[in-house]
Amino acid sequence: MQSANALENEAYTEANNVETSELKRSLKSRHLTMISLGGTIGTGLFLASGGAIHTAGPGGAILSYIVIGIMVYFLMQSLAEMAAYMPVAGSFSTYATKFVDPSLGFALGWNYWYNWAITIAAELSAVTMIMKFWFPHTPSLLWSSIFLVLMFLLNYLSVKGFGEAEYWFSLIKVVTVIIFIVTGTLMIFGIMGGEAVGFKNLTIGDAPFHGGFMAMLGIFMAAGFSFQGTELLGVAAGETDDPAKSIPRAVKSVFWRILLFYVLAILVIGLLIPYTNKSLLNGDVSVSPFTLVFQKAGIAFAASVMNAVILTAVLSAGNSGMYASTRMLWDLARDGKAPKFLAKLNKNGVPVNALIVTTLVGTLAFLASFFGDGTVYIWLLNASGMSGFIAWLGIAICHYRFRRAFIAQGKDLSLLPYKTKLFPFGPLFAFAVCAFVILGQNYSAFLGNHIDWNGVLVSYIGLPLFLALWLGYKFIKKTKLIPLEKCDLEV
Repeated sequence: MQSANALENEAYTEANNVETSELKRSLKSRHLTMISLGGTIGTGLFLASGGAIHTAGPGGAILSYIVIGIMVYFLMQSLAEMAAYMPVAGSFSTYATKFVDPSLGFALGWNYWYNWAITIAAELSAVTMIMKFWFPHTPSLLWSSIFLVLMFLLNYLSVKGFGEAEYWFSLIKVVTVIIFIVTGTLMIFGIMGGEAVGFKNLTIGDAPFHGGFMAMLGIFMAAGFSFQGTELLGVAAGETDDPAKSIPRAVKSVFWRILLFYVLAILVIGLLIPYTNKSLLNGDVSVSPFTLVFQKAGIAFAASVMNAVILTAVLSAGNSGMYASTRMLWDLARDGKAPKFLAKLNKNGVPVNALIVTTLVGTLAFLASFFGDGTVYIWLLNASGMSGFIAWLGIAICHYRFRRAFIAQGKDLSLLPYKTKLFPFGPLFAFAVCAFVILGQNYSAFLGNHIDWNGVLVSYIGLPLFLALWLGYKFIKKTKLIPLEKCDLEV
């Protein structure tokens, strides 16, 4: 009897160890869609959209967002094809290791972790601005600390708990944007909020295109930052219960979400508020373009209500960022590309050590207490934006190599649960747009008699960091480009 019990206990221990050595597939399709959405709708839409309209005019802002939106749509199709076939938490870091070169996988993984870790700090910096609308004389350190702890606790729960929290956070944002678009449309035609504005704001100055092509180029970074988060569905694939069906379903709605939440929202703002209005350029959350429109509609307490919604959006985006960066760091550790202690999972399947390290990096937001909230927020936004475009560049490269390896190894494309449209145009177009924006995002820093080295540092800091990771790992490990016939396509 003792022997039987011992065997039973040993079997239970082994089963339990297996259970906690892998992430748990607890996310449903609705969670996956909202996680992707939650990482996308945040301060980029609620705050940066105003500055984009002021800089490039409503037409220039919309065109910039459409170009980036189309690129992201093709990019998500590329990611979905790989993630539906091979759902892993390491996402494009793992794909780069298998289909391109382990050194690229190493660099993309650490770059993506840095990207979202910095985004957490940026969202926390925005939190301090939001809370000071109600409590103007309180220290930034207080609010950054409170919300950092809250994000940590939400991620410390099981992945299902995180997914459920993100679902409701995102729902609030979706409803707000829909109400905003409907209200704004009624105002444009004079059904609500006084006279019919119509299209007269498009005739002011050199609207709808202000500043020409160069102004639009500057807006690409703001648009790119706004859309960052859509690739979260690739990271979440490792914890999705039915990735072959859930991922394609989420991707198919990406284009329409982009059209609805960004293009229509910017159009409403551009029609209702002249691009010359300097409030659009103000980084203060209290004069968010959404707040200005609701106030114009005569909605009582518009500023307070909108700030509460933006607070939810910021918490949601930071929460998703912490999730993504934690999973990427865990996968790097499991693959031997980060310290082993970061690969530990608790009984709920949460990578606790990776979560703690990522949370500590989020304390960068505390710099807001010393250097001023707005300045630090813009600096963090720019630093994160470059890393996001590098990650997208990596996705395009990985998919191009994946499909070519798939064919080179004689595999039938019908084996793919989801197949992208217009290959190879999609990844090549995404690669070209990302490379163009990365190289030209702050061209103005190189103009004039003297180079603006501070501007160059702020805008391009992610590029030398990525190259150092990539080339450093390649030199130390002596890695090489994997031949198409030898790419690891095993699921």
